[in-house]
Amino acid sequence: MTITDLTATELVNLMKQKELSPVEVTNAFLERIEKGNPKWNAFVTLNEQAIEEARLIEDKIMKGEEVGKLQGIPVAIKDLTPTKGLLTTYGSPAFKDNVPDEDPVFLKRIKAAGGIVIGKTNTPEFGHKGVTDNPLFGVTKNPWNENLTPGGSSGGSAAAVAAKLAPFAEGSDGGGSIRIPAALTGIFGFKPTFGVIPHEGEDNLYGSEHPFLHNGPMARTVEDAALLFSVMQGYDANIPNAVPTLREDFTNLNRDMKGVKIAYTRNFGLYEISQDVAGVVDQAVQHYVDLGCQVEEVDVDLQMSLKELTRAFSGMWCVKFAGSYGKLYDQDPDSFSEGMAKMIHIGRKYNAVDYKAIEIKRTLVWKEIQNIMNNYDLILSPVLATTAFEHHLAGPSLINGKSVNPATDWMLTQIYNFTGHPAASLPVGLTPAGLPVGLQVAGNRFADKLVLEACHAYEQAFPTYIEPFERNLSKN
Repeated sequence: MTITDLTATELVNLMKQKELSPVEVTNAFLERIEKGNPKWNAFVTLNEQAIEEARLIEDKIMKGEEVGKLQGIPVAIKDLTPTKGLLTTYGSPAFKDNVPDEDPVFLKRIKAAGGIVIGKTNTPEFGHKGVTDNPLFGVTKNPWNENLTPGGSSGGSAAAVAAKLAPFAEGSDGGGSIRIPAALTGIFGFKPTFGVIPHEGEDNLYGSEHPFLHNGPMARTVEDAALLFSVMQGYDANIPNAVPTLREDFTNLNRDMKGVKIAYTRNFGLYEISQDVAGVVDQAVQHYVDLGCQVEEVDVDLQMSLKELTRAFSGMWCVKFAGSYGKLYDQDPDSFSEGMAKMIHIGRKYNAVDYKAIEIKRTLVWKEIQNIMNNYDLILSPVLATTAFEHHLAGPSLINGKSVNPATDWMLTQIYNFTGHPAASLPVGLTPAGLPVGLQVAGNRFADKLVLEACHAYEQAFPTYIEPFERNLSKN
């Protein structure tokens, strides 16, 4: 077993005991990135100061000084997240030379806790779709199969973690962008309650509310994700949508699941779920019964069709992009991809009344989901209707022989960006074709620890889903 095989938690503990040093760990991951990143294209920019930063933390450890929970461990940061002094492109030619002079508050916390930014991970342009490619850096590949997408928009972060190029990573999620790639690459991804990790927009501090945008951790284990989350979360008075700090101990996720009430929906009453995914998810739900949970299948009625739901959701995003990047597009339209340009054009067609009317549909989604949460502790569902697909596709056009919209109809994630509830993608097994499947585990607002505990309990009781991935990766 090498350094890069160890979990983030194991690495932190070994560094605390001075059995490993931050320099050794950072070097090990940089060497693996050098060897593996040309194959997967997870990282687009590396931090040339990473070794020096590791050395400074190592000196503090040797002097017995406090260095924080992360002890000098490397962290991958998505290229949608501004990083002080480090190239941040948002996947756009318009920002190909952009070097921010400020970190967002959650990244300041990561650094203050001893985390070292090892590099920036690939993202679609401004995170506008559920796969990862852009005009600057090209396609990110799925470590399970290089012909397939890792999903998006945190596809680079997911691939980096899955391929063990980083012990864990930060992602952002405005429609499933943490959960989608986590599910497609067989790792754990967590979107916390909206506002628990303060999200900052460059120019619009209220832009993360339409729909709800979240930052969160991506890792190979729930314990690792909880460690990174514990550092990132917390109130900040300078960010208007920040909520009070969660005071739970996220280092202790052990919980007896007996009696926990769980609602299960196969498809929210809307989606066509591929049979191979449904089989894995049904088995995972049964495992929660085996853990002693009270699991009941529920009917969900959002009072709209799937087309109405996805149109409302994409409408919010189109307006958001038109407002944020419309002027920049007018100045230099050639620096925008066809997909982004289309969304800006659509967004400009909405008037204020049209936009506010979307919130009525959003309210219907909120009321139905919250009505379920009022009677259950958790809601389980598939994360996605399908497994990973080929890079050139936006998504599948057929599921179970039925036509679906490839841009939208395979993601069961957007609902929780309408509502802001915490939701995770928990890897629960492989399809007969050998591709990973994620179970979506959602809880009530501020029940973030319960979501993590429920995922950890499953992971501890049914860990064999990790083994096929390890065998697959060893072939690369």
